Amino acid sequence: MAVAVAVLVAAAGSWTLALPAGALAGFAARRLLSPRRVAAADPLRLAATGDLLAACLTAGLPVPTAVRAVAGTAPPDAAAALRATADLLTLGAEPAEAWEPSRRCPSTAELARAACRTARSGSALAEVASGMAERARSAVGDEAEARAQRAGVLITGPLGLCFLPAFLCLGVVPVVLGLAGRLTVF
Repeated sequence: MAVAVAVLVAAAGSWTLALPAGALAGFAARRLLSPRRVAAADPLRLAATGDLLAACLTAGLPVPTAVRAVAGTAPPDAAAALRATADLLTLGAEPAEAWEPSRRCPSTAELARAACRTARSGSALAEVASGMAERARSAVGDEAEARAQRAGVLITGPLGLCFLPAFLCLGVVPVVLGLAGRLTVF
């Protein structure tokens, strides 16, 4: 991409701006297209875990068994919290106490709060898990759209810096000089 921008700038007649414009475009492309390292869990992986949990609960599995079955599909921090919750539920702990490890994990906090509300009913928890997965997928789509729009805005800066001088030199200055030669001053 950087080479393409540099060639376009050079073709427009602004040889002195070709190298800086190409470097700026390369930096912008690398910044926009490189995967960002984030501390949060992968939302699509969490969405898949939510869908699997909803499917397990809808199929009739007990909550501790369903939570244990889907814990392996979750990101590492959420998986540890879900396994601890499943162990506590299997041992017969009260729901508020059993879901405490999941409540402390940001990835599973919403599910834990809903599970405490539904206490012993798996069907209501299945609806919450399904809704949680849908919201996670929607958030990923919104973020991708925002990044694409941001890329479109950021690419106009280097192009403007390249084409504006060429437009002024090749389009505006000859017209102004031509008109200035015809003007007579009293």
